[in-house]
Amino acid sequence: MPRPRTLSDEQLLDMVLGLVHAEGPDAASFGTVAKISGLSGSTLVQRFGTKAAMLRACLLRAWDRLDMETARQIQSLPETPEGAINLLAGLSRDYGDDAASYAEGLLVLREDLRDPALRARGAAWGKTLAAALDRSLGAQGKTPLGRLILSQWQGCLLWWGFEPQGSIEDYVRAELREFLETVAQPATT
Repeated sequence: MPRPRTLSDEQLLDMVLGLVHAEGPDAASFGTVAKISGLSGSTLVQRFGTKAAMLRACLLRAWDRLDMETARQIQSLPETPEGAINLLAGLSRDYGDDAASYAEGLLVLREDLRDPALRARGAAWGKTLAAALDRSLGAQGKTPLGRLILSQWQGCLLWWGFEPQGSIEDYVRAELREFLETVAQPATT
């Protein structure tokens, strides 16, 4: 009869995710995870097979959590430009409080871009966000404003990393308001 698990997969993957966010994906070795979890390296090998599989499971868990948080925020999303800004500013909170934390998060993004399953999760998340933003901005069936504001959001996160003045959430709000005001202005000929 197999021994009962002392840690659920979810608990263990959350520990691995904490390690990945604190020290980067390369830190997630069986040895390090064994130390922080109290499980033996051989137990981790039995659960995941390889370090790459453990990291993938960890990052898929992170995507599950992000999808749930995104869905929660979308449910209460007002169909206004300010609602769109609030959604993206709210999702920005997890990017870190300083440029160094943000940079560590980019190492996780690197892993997402390398792995086809993780890349597909990111693409699906982007489509979900773009559709919700189109609804919020009243742009359904028109120009792809949701996708454009997503691109602007990701760009302003990057620029905040170079000049981390104030909170990332306040920076995102200001940048996105300016973007929406600019695209709302009539074109001059």
